[in-house]
Amino acid sequence: MQGIKNAIVDMYENLPVPFGLVRYGVAPDHPEVKYHALTRQSQNCQDKFTEVASSPNFNFIGNIRVGQDVLLKSFMEHYDAILFAYGASKDRKLGIPGEDKLAGIYSARNFVGWYNGLPEFSNLAPRLDVSDTAVIIGQGNVALDVARTLLKDVDTLRHTDMSEEALATLSKSKVKRVHVVGRRGPMQVSFTIKEVRELMRLPSVAFEPIDRGLLPADVSSLPRTAKRLTKLLLEGSSLSVADAKRSWALDFLLSPIRFMSSETANSSHLGSVDFRAMKILGADQFDPTAKVEGTDEEQSIPTSLAFRSIGYQSEALPGMRDLGIGFDETRGIIKNDYHGRLVSPVQGANSAKAIPGMYCAGWVKRGPTGVIANTMEDSFATAEAIIADWANKTPFLGGGNGWEGLREEVTAKGTRTVSWQDWLKIDAAERSRGKLLGKEREKFTNPQDMLACLD
Repeated sequence: MQGIKNAIVDMYENLPVPFGLVRYGVAPDHPEVKYHALTRQSQNCQDKFTEVASSPNFNFIGNIRVGQDVLLKSFMEHYDAILFAYGASKDRKLGIPGEDKLAGIYSARNFVGWYNGLPEFSNLAPRLDVSDTAVIIGQGNVALDVARTLLKDVDTLRHTDMSEEALATLSKSKVKRVHVVGRRGPMQVSFTIKEVRELMRLPSVAFEPIDRGLLPADVSSLPRTAKRLTKLLLEGSSLSVADAKRSWALDFLLSPIRFMSSETANSSHLGSVDFRAMKILGADQFDPTAKVEGTDEEQSIPTSLAFRSIGYQSEALPGMRDLGIGFDETRGIIKNDYHGRLVSPVQGANSAKAIPGMYCAGWVKRGPTGVIANTMEDSFATAEAIIADWANKTPFLGGGNGWEGLREEVTAKGTRTVSWQDWLKIDAAERSRGKLLGKEREKFTNPQDMLACLD
């Protein structure tokens, strides 16, 4: 809206409420993650979005299922440009025996969505009272979020916007030990220093020391970030495992090969996770880009509770293929020129042309990597591409009346849409619910309850 004079932006959202990953993906005990240095003072992402939404040239249309409530081709008849920024709606699977058959195995994405009040996972009901040991497969920041949530004193979470159901479930948790397992070594991990440091400093929680041979002997010669991380791992926690109420471990060079059922009468429940020991290839095992391969050695960790945290993946929207929009199923992204312009192959795999007026941003553009700041920067880049194309009179779509042109099609199907003013009513109701509980807000976990605020 700043770069193109008189531009009008309509934002369509599947849920009745805005903010997406900021609302449902950021850990409740990490409100500072919602801040980004947009100005000289840190400004809350939600506050910045609210500022944008207050413009008369912006329209929020919530509770819309694109491809169902309104067909994708209908958008093309009413807009100059369409920007896809719908993120990653599913998680990657391991594809190993027992994954889809045994109880006690959860997706980290689903678990994070559940404790954040995402309606899609409101009925997850994870059983945290069945095992004193939890295994998390994957060593990214989401895996560490899950570990921290399982290990943290639940009373320290009661003032956050974590759902009351999640707090009640965590208060009954029997988990005392958490394994965070990865295929590669400590010099190839994807988590950040901040996440590890916070786990190291949890009261009454100990870190189990890792094998010193997995870390370089001369730490001082490492690049700055690697040096800081290595020192942190070597220092560990202030408590020993023997003196702590709970503990956690980073288990390296293990690749999951099967989930085994319990040997008790309940054979439909998880009993252990089997791993194959891996080894690092190449002369330099401390190379951050080093690859690994399997060995003949196997290892088993007994547990009745496991989480899969190996990444997210986007899906194509209904109707994309019919409109000639290419989707890379392997990478889980819309095919684009890496600046955000959608492209379609024309004369072979290495030749592509831009699709007029079609753009993408965020995870559906580059894949599910990075933090909120990375996604915002990526979105700015796509916006700059749109502004440049408009200034250069690059072909766009035919234009039209935007939401006003689509409203009749949507209402004819009986869909109740949510405006920005409607969202403010839902927001006020959630804050009122939270105030009664001594917290910022208590989110509605059912869209129907959100809509009921508008009656």
